[in-house]
Amino acid sequence: MVQGKVALVTGTSRGIGRSIALALAAQGAKIVAAGVSLEATENLVAEIKASGAEAVAVQCNVSSATEVEQLVKVAKETFGRIDILVNNAGITRDGLLLRMKDKDWDAVLDINLKGAFLCTRAVAKLMTKQRSGRIINISSVVGQMGNAGQANYCASKAGLIGLTRSNARELAKRNITVNAVAPGFISTAMTDALPEDKQQELAAQIPLARLGSVDDIAYTVLFLASDQAGYITGQVIGVNGGMYM
Repeated sequence: MVQGKVALVTGTSRGIGRSIALALAAQGAKIVAAGVSLEATENLVAEIKASGAEAVAVQCNVSSATEVEQLVKVAKETFGRIDILVNNAGITRDGLLLRMKDKDWDAVLDINLKGAFLCTRAVAKLMTKQRSGRIINISSVVGQMGNAGQANYCASKAGLIGLTRSNARELAKRNITVNAVAPGFISTAMTDALPEDKQQELAAQIPLARLGSVDDIAYTVLFLASDQAGYITGQVIGVNGGMYM
């Protein structure tokens, strides 16, 4: 599906981003793994290389234009091109609206939304010259439906949907597709640490009556990154077990 393609994935230190990088590598993609934790990113790359795939680790804060430009430079110098960009890097700084601090609003918007903008702008320069590319933004179900105590996170993920649709219109003439994946409640180390009754409360909100897995998201990204998804652009694919329809 993506054999020989070069994929740049942000936020690969853990969770969904790590799973996406592994899934792409398993299908023959060359991986540029970007994360704020160099140790975790290098560990991921070592695992990918052990499986026989090619990969390089880059420490990067995606809210920094300078660091993003360096990230893209490393990708180009290492593999010569970028075929797939997955904007997955994201953080939370939850709090009720009336108590939310400016710094917590700014931090979340800077990483989750500005970071995706900076990475897309930098990578699109290469993709337009190649006249091909796949850009996939990891949004969230709460960017579609909202969630109390997450005004900053919801705004950033809703912003990603707008960014996706705008960029899809701009880049389509260069044969570059831009789509978003909106995960629902996904089982991660954070949710696994919750008491059993809390996990059951979350599952009760979902028609399929279970949390999703990181692989559910990775497989969706894998399809959108493939040649088989060449006529899909500007779309938001919900992977939420029916939580939001």
